[in-house]
Amino acid sequence: MKPLRLRGHHLLCVHGFRGMGYSPSFVAKMWEIVRRIRDEEDDFPIEVVAALDEACLACPHHGETTCEAGPNSDDHVRSLDGNVIRHLGLKAGNVYQKSELIRRTAEMVEPDDLDHLCRHCSWLPYGVCKEGIANVRRGNIAQI
Repeated sequence: MKPLRLRGHHLLCVHGFRGMGYSPSFVAKMWEIVRRIRDEEDDFPIEVVAALDEACLACPHHGETTCEAGPNSDDHVRSLDGNVIRHLGLKAGNVYQKSELIRRTAEMVEPDDLDHLCRHCSWLPYGVCKEGIANVRRGNIAQI
C-alpha cells in the first residue's frame, strides 16, 4: 500500500479539522484524509514530510514545490512542520503507521503545546485544534 503523504503540521490539524479551509477542493480533500485518520479500524502507512503533501495539492495556494499563499508562507508552514516533527520525535521522509503517529500525539502533545508548535497559524484562534488534541489524549480520535 502506498503511504499517505502528510506534512508535519497536518499530523495535528487532522484532529481538529471541522471543515474550514482555503477552498472547496481543499476542504473536500482534508475531509477525505481526516475520515481515514479518524477511522479507528483503518491503520495505514503515512510518510511524514516537511513539504507539500496530498492536502496541499488540493489547495489553491500550492506551487510546484512550495506554498505560495504569501511571501513568507512556505517558510512559515515548513517551520510548523519542523516544530511538530521534532516534538513527536519523527524524521521527515520516514514512513510510520497511523496508529503510531496517533499514539505519539496522544502521549506527547498537550493542547497548550499548540501555542508554541502552531504559533501564528491562522486557524489556532478558533480553538478547534486544541479541542481535537484533547480528544486524542482521551482516546477519542473519531470525535468530530
